[in-house]
Amino acid sequence: MGDARAGSGRTMLIVVAALVIGGLVWLAGRRRGSGARGRAEGVPPLSPLRPWESRPIPAAQLPEGQIVVSGLTKHYRNVRAVDGLSFAVEPGRVTGFLGPNGAGKTTTLRMLLGLVAPTAGSATIGGVHYADLREPLCRVGGVLEASRAHPARTGRNHLRILCLSAGLPLGRADEVLALVGLTAAGNRKFREYSLGMRQRLGVAAALIGDPQVLILDEPVNGLDPEGIRWMRDLLRALAAEGRTVLVSSHLLSEMELLADDLIIIAAGKLAAQGSVVSVAGSLVHGGRTLVRTPDIDGLMAALAGRAAVTPGDNGEVYVTGVDAAEIGDAAQRAGIAIHQLATQRPHLEAAFLELTRGKEAIQ
Repeated sequence: MGDARAGSGRTMLIVVAALVIGGLVWLAGRRRGSGARGRAEGVPPLSPLRPWESRPIPAAQLPEGQIVVSGLTKHYRNVRAVDGLSFAVEPGRVTGFLGPNGAGKTTTLRMLLGLVAPTAGSATIGGVHYADLREPLCRVGGVLEASRAHPARTGRNHLRILCLSAGLPLGRADEVLALVGLTAAGNRKFREYSLGMRQRLGVAAALIGDPQVLILDEPVNGLDPEGIRWMRDLLRALAAEGRTVLVSSHLLSEMELLADDLIIIAAGKLAAQGSVVSVAGSLVHGGRTLVRTPDIDGLMAALAGRAAVTPGDNGEVYVTGVDAAEIGDAAQRAGIAIHQLATQRPHLEAAFLELTRGKEAIQ
């Protein structure tokens, strides 16, 4: 009888211990769940998050950010989407990637990010193919078209999943949300995001690993003027730290403000590459001066041998070969009245149209 009571007591003790341990596990889980719900509802976490800090790229690391595309070719049956394309993108600069619809821009970026296998040629980042990069999210951030996420998932949780996949602290999600101005919207579901908000979320995802290289396809699509200026300032600041920024866009006026260098392709081939100034200045007429005067013949005689004078459509003439000051001095010496004298600098839109005219479609 005594042994039975003793056995029963031991059994009861085991049951009580199990209940206590189970209760503690349940309580700990509840606390973790409450913390997660609190953070999802906008309650700050217990420990303060590290604020975003700029991280200049060390000089010795800059070559790891160089993008080199060499003889890159992609055929889809009888379609040559990209045809022997070669160019380089340098660290510390914003490079605009331009071309008409169907020129092969997105296909090129997809091959660069390892999403499409090239038919021939290569595309490397720091001399390495994207698929061979160690910790790719920490080396390259890419956004192709608008950001995509599970429609029922919040923006914050979308970024936290990326953190988990890359072995990054979850707090990094909040840092990049703050950087792109989505902290207040971090707990809204993705399906509730506007196009502009999705673009910002995509940039946040690209920056999650603090990468040295950014590759963005139409990042300002859907942004209002304030958002476009914000994007411009952000990308220029990142390039100033030594990062490589490659941006495709159809907004030529914005590229003129944002980019240091340009790569223009047409029909899958390189049409032009260089600084914004050099590409814009590649126009046949280059810079010219608009002149309105009642004595065009006298002005032409005064400038004979030094300049070319081309009549306009509304009584004006366009002068190339000399600048506005020389035109004004020559007119004054000859006693010719000048009603208007305006220097016209070459602009990117005109250069783009001239370089891509007749080459819009892939073959």
